[in-house]
Amino acid sequence: MKSVVILISGRGSNMRSIVEAGLAADIRAVISNRPDAAGLDYARERGIATAVVDHRNYPDRAHFDRALAAEIDRHAPDLVVLAGFMRILTPEFVDHYSGRMINIHPSLLPAFTGLHTHRRAIEAGCRVAGVTVHFVTGELDGGPIIAQAAVPVLAGDDENTLAARVLKQEHVLYPQVVRWFVDGRLSLRDGRAVLTGDASAGDAALCVPGADD
Repeated sequence: MKSVVILISGRGSNMRSIVEAGLAADIRAVISNRPDAAGLDYARERGIATAVVDHRNYPDRAHFDRALAAEIDRHAPDLVVLAGFMRILTPEFVDHYSGRMINIHPSLLPAFTGLHTHRRAIEAGCRVAGVTVHFVTGELDGGPIIAQAAVPVLAGDDENTLAARVLKQEHVLYPQVVRWFVDGRLSLRDGRAVLTGDASAGDAALCVPGADD
């Protein structure tokens, strides 16, 4: 059984969706850079180990990342899942977890990297928005795309209503991608996300670059 460590900074709704998905995975820890992150209480209630590596206690990003990596590596995870972890990571940290760290971003990448994605999609006149799960690389929100799910942008939408519609898809998409990894179907090869095996009905609803039948 593959092991997973999840990083959060806040309420951890995507972390909850993964925990509650019934995956054949050993979720060894939930770690936050914020001691007041609400998701930590949920993890403790579920009997999952938790830890805080407060970025405010370190003089710079490099020192924080080294401390964070040390805490992650205590749990020896096969996969590191960024679930609303609001920190930009150093190249050394990213390289250390190359091919085994994934992130979820609330846009259809490569469009709208960074923050305020829903507002920017509406302001740009997009008819479709969505969510992307990708492998993490040194480029912000720029790693190889694993899967995406789209939602319509409706007349009268504001960033809050659009965000709520996208979040529902996040809670479906992220557990599915983690399931692929822990089932041994997902890997990073030559800079591409590759999914092996036959697509299920759930898979077919998603855009999955690099799928191998």
